[in-house]
Amino acid sequence: MAPKSSLFFIVLTALLIVMLLIAIAFGAVSILPSEMWSALKHGFTGKEPATIYESVFIQLRLPRVLLCAITGAILAVSGVLMQGLFRNPVVEPGLVGTSAGAAFGASIVFSLSPFMSPSFKSVLGPFMVPLFAFVGGLVATYLVYSIAKDKKHISILSLLLVGMAMNAIGLSGVGLMTYIARDPQARSITFWNLGTFSGANWFQVFVTGIMAVVCFWLAQRQAKKLNVLLLGDQEAGHLGVDVKKLKTNILILNTAMVSVATAFVGVIAFMGLIVPHVLRLLIGSDHKKLIPASILMGALLLTIADVGARLLLAPAELPIGIITSIVGAPLYIFLLKKFQLNQTN
Repeated sequence: MAPKSSLFFIVLTALLIVMLLIAIAFGAVSILPSEMWSALKHGFTGKEPATIYESVFIQLRLPRVLLCAITGAILAVSGVLMQGLFRNPVVEPGLVGTSAGAAFGASIVFSLSPFMSPSFKSVLGPFMVPLFAFVGGLVATYLVYSIAKDKKHISILSLLLVGMAMNAIGLSGVGLMTYIARDPQARSITFWNLGTFSGANWFQVFVTGIMAVVCFWLAQRQAKKLNVLLLGDQEAGHLGVDVKKLKTNILILNTAMVSVATAFVGVIAFMGLIVPHVLRLLIGSDHKKLIPASILMGALLLTIADVGARLLLAPAELPIGIITSIVGAPLYIFLLKKFQLNQTN
C-alpha cells in the first residue's frame, strides 16, 4: 500500500475512534470517560453496573453506537459492490429495490407474526425478521437485475426505472402490511421505515457483526475481479473471470448484508451512494482499497448522523433515515446530472 494510502487509512481510523467516543459520551444522558471505564471493569469482572450511568453505557449507549457503526460499514460496502457490479456511480441498494424488498419482507413478520404458528416462530426464533428481509431483498434485487438486463449490458436508465417500480411495489406491500396490522405492529412498521437505532441490543450487534465480518472478507476476495469487471463483461471473460458467477455472488452477498442491517434498524437510504463516491474522489477506483476504506468511512459518517439524530431535537430523537435522506437526495441529483452530462459528451 502506498504511503499516502496508508496515511489516509490511519487518519480515517483515528477519526472513527474519536467519533465513536463522542457518540458514546453524548446523548440524552452524558457519560464521562471514568464511568465508561468503570462500567467496562465491572462487566469484565461479572459485577452489576454501580450507577445508572454505567447501566446506560453498557445496556443502551454502547450497543447502539456499535450497531450504528457496523450498519454504516455494511451499507457503504454494499454501495461499493453494487456500483462495481453495474459499473455505475449512481447505483445504491435503496435505488434498485433491495431495501424496499427487505422492508416488505420484514413488515410481513411484524404484521402477521400474531397469526403464525408457535412452532414455526420457535424454529426461527430471533432470526425470523432477518430471514424474511433477506428473501424479500434477494427477490427484489434479482427481479430488477433480470428485467433491466438486455443481451449485452444493463442500461442505467432501465435499471433506475425498474428500481423505481420495484421500490413502489415494495413500499405498497409495506403499506398493505401496515394497514392490516394491529396498532402496536403498525407503529413498529412506521418507525422502522424511518430508520432508528433506539432499539439496539447486544443480540443485534452480535448478529450484524458476524454477518459483517464474513461478508467483508468475502467482498475483499472479489475485489480483484471487480477491478477487472470495470473493463466490461466481455473483456473480463477474456481475462478469465466467470462474470455470471461473479455477479451472482455479489448480488447474494449484497442482499445478505443489506437485509440483515435493514431488518434490525429499518431503511436508511443513500449511505451506499455517498461513501463510495467520496472515496473514489479521494483514493481512486481500486476495489482493494475501496472496500476497507468504505468500512471505515461508512461507520464514521453514519455515527455522525446518529449523533445528530440524538442531539438536534434532544431529548426527543429524530429518525436517522430522515437525516441521511436530506443529505443524500441532493447529492444523488447532482451525481445523476453529472453522469448524464458525461454520457452526452
